[in-house]
This record gives sequence, C-alpha cells and structure tokens, in this order.
Amino acid sequence: MQTRLFFISAALISLLCPACTAQTDVAASLYGAFNQSTSGNGTIQSPANSAGGLIEVRHIHNPLFGYEATYSYNRANQGLSPSGAIAIPASCPTSGCTVTFSTAAISSNAHEITGDWVVSLKAGSFRPFVLAGGGLLLNLPTGGTITTTAITYVPNTGLSSETITTTAAVTSTSTKGVFVYGAGVDWALLPHIGLRLQYRGNLYQASSLATAFSSTNAFTRTAEPMIGAYFRF
Repeated sequence: MQTRLFFISAALISLLCPACTAQTDVAASLYGAFNQSTSGNGTIQSPANSAGGLIEVRHIHNPLFGYEATYSYNRANQGLSPSGAIAIPASCPTSGCTVTFSTAAISSNAHEITGDWVVSLKAGSFRPFVLAGGGLLLNLPTGGTITTTAITYVPNTGLSSETITTTAAVTSTSTKGVFVYGAGVDWALLPHIGLRLQYRGNLYQASSLATAFSSTNAFTRTAEPMIGAYFRF
C-alpha cells in the first residue's frame, strides 16, 4: 500500500508541476566495496574489500523519470586457490611421494561505467530515490604472483618436507556486464549544494585475471555503501 501511494503521489506531482521537481546535478562520492567469494571449476576466488570513488551526472525530469551516467574506480585485488582438500595420494610409494598445489595473488584496478534509471520524490530538503541500470565492469591487472608449494611425504612416518617457489603471474584483462541497483537520499544543505547518501549493489560474473586458474564463472555481488556531495545547476 505504501509503495502504491508513493507512485501515485509522484505521478500527480510530475503532472502538476514538472518544473518544481526537475534537477540536474553532478556528484562525487566515496564508498567501500565489500565483495563475495565464489567457487567453481576447481577454483576459489576471494576478492579483497577496498575503498573507491564514484562520479555521477544526474538529471531528474520528474519523479518517475530521471537518469544518470556514472564512473567509479576501486582497487580489485583478489586471491585464487584450488578448491577441495589437499590429500596424500593412496598410491604413495614406499620411497615417498610429492603433492604440489598453487595459489595466486593478483593486483588489479576496477573501472565501472553505467547508465541508470532514477525514480525520486522531493520532500522539503530531502529527495529519496531508487535506481536500477547496467553497464560495463573492466578489471585491469597490474601484476601478481603464483606461489607453488610442493610437499614431499615419507610413508608410515608422518614426516614431510615443504618447498615453496614464487613466480610472476601471467594475467589478462577482464570485461564483464554489470547490473546495478540501489537507493538513497539527497539532503539539500544550501540552494545548490547538498549531501548524497546511498547504497549501490553490483551483480556480475566473476572475472578471469590469472591464466593459470580457471574463473569460477559464478555470479557474485559487490555491496557499496556511499557518502558524497552534489552540486545542483
């Protein structure tokens, strides 16, 4: 019922006074990017949480019709490891055997460009809004390492020796489509300046950055709580 009343009120305002609610602004925000780990294809991908920045250009024509273009950047480092337990082979000979596994640490920068539809309603100094849209998420690796661990077991003794080697990782750029959704509120402090508080979520397919590991190909989500400021023209 409350949702229905919101849209009815927004429609009436947009018909009676579109000029009263129109707004064009630019905004800059800081956010935290909180990522989910995924697993699949014998790989576990563990993206690191990071801080980032967002730039928005937004036009609100009326409460039911607004749009924006955004660009955001954050660090997108991730760890890669094999899924499943490392076990001693049942066929380990009496002279001993060696089990080898590798992990990777990849440094990367994430760039995101989106176009979003915005629904909002002005109420005094506040303008709550919801948004949905899509775009591209570009991950550009800046380096990385592959760590290979070789464990040699001595049967019937419980003894083992470990050798660790580190090499440079071979990386590749990843471009994925991204679906964006969110909600927030603009708080007008001065006639043309205010605060923007919002939450944005990104839904996309896990990237493939290291050629030595298969991507999980699983869909994952990044949560981005934000605080910023806007300037209204």
